[in-house]
Amino acid sequence: MALLKVKPSKLAGEVRAPPSKSYTHRAFMIALLARGESKVINPLLSSDTEATIEAAKALGAEVTREDDIWRVLGTGSELKPRIDLIDVRNSGTTLRLMSAIAALSPKPVRLTGDESILKRPMGPLINALAQLGAKARCEGARGRPPVVVGGGLDGGEVEITGAISSQFISALLLACPHAREDVELRVTEEFRSKPYVEITLELLDGAGAKIKRSRDLMEFKIPGGQVFRAMDLEIPGDFSSAAFVLVAAALAGGVVRVSNLDVRSAQGDKRIVGLLREFGADVRVKGKVVEVSGAEQLSGIEADCGDNPDLVPALAVLGSLADGRTRLMNIPHLRYKETDRLRALRVELNKLGVRVEELPGELLIKGMERLKGASLHSYGDHRMAMALAVAGLVARGETIIDGAESISVSYPSFVGDMRRLGAKMELV
Repeated sequence: MALLKVKPSKLAGEVRAPPSKSYTHRAFMIALLARGESKVINPLLSSDTEATIEAAKALGAEVTREDDIWRVLGTGSELKPRIDLIDVRNSGTTLRLMSAIAALSPKPVRLTGDESILKRPMGPLINALAQLGAKARCEGARGRPPVVVGGGLDGGEVEITGAISSQFISALLLACPHAREDVELRVTEEFRSKPYVEITLELLDGAGAKIKRSRDLMEFKIPGGQVFRAMDLEIPGDFSSAAFVLVAAALAGGVVRVSNLDVRSAQGDKRIVGLLREFGADVRVKGKVVEVSGAEQLSGIEADCGDNPDLVPALAVLGSLADGRTRLMNIPHLRYKETDRLRALRVELNKLGVRVEELPGELLIKGMERLKGASLHSYGDHRMAMALAVAGLVARGETIIDGAESISVSYPSFVGDMRRLGAKMELV
């Protein structure tokens, strides 16, 4: 288990945001299903996205690489599985989205992953695929992985909850255009993390998919028998990963610039720019560069994070050093991530001296002037590890975070980028 040692630091300089994990996953999945050769330009290469690339190969795609250009010869929606077992590692996105895609396979495919993955809820998605005609089942207790899917989709009407994960909706949107007949999809309950579905639809539109949708994205009419067209896609920078650098800049800057960020992107986590301003940070946007200057005084805020759960770990650290109270709301779905992030944030921030109240779907954080260094547990969760590393930059003494190898899931260059900005961080 890798340890990350962090000491108080002052940051300044410029780094480039890593490519978007969400776009990278979806680009390779759509390329797998498309007819002809697609190009995925400058994708994120992390343990999560590598799991998706390997899954695409396993289901019949031909994938080659020339520097930063990946060529994917798709299957034209006629999957030809080379193996019947796919290991998604720690990637919940690969598990959910590829399960729906693998349901199009003529023969059964089993998807499994690491210990964390085996705790992820899958029942609603697997039930929906079965209702649409696939042979689909969960082998784990209470609708948990491993899952076995195959046989193709007939079509019909189906409902799916939006309360657990938007990945269920994205998964069905990727697979249902290839059903034998039309599909009517309705989302029930509160629909959280909607911007991730908007990213899915943006890329599907680019591939020529015909999907009629209601304005609130609660109802979809999807003609069956479609085949996606190949496309060339350059992957944009990732706001959810860059958020850790931007928050670190607000707490420990100097002036820090992060390039390769387009505020016109469909990414919901571009909201970090506005949230930093609400806290009182000095933020400037110049083209595709976001510049943050360290703030002398931050003030607590209230924020509904239902659509931005991946920002919560970084925001919780920001709230720990903001004057007054910070309330992060509408986030019960954070309990179904790599770990129960609501509990994990309360426990670990408490070790740093922060008063945190954990409610069923909220965090209440009382800001303080200075954190105290501590030995912290990341729970093998990449966003927890990065958030706690940011906290360590402004804590007295040394902070040590275990499980730091998990950072490679989404931002493999995080420690290097932070060190270039002046952070005293060391992986051991």
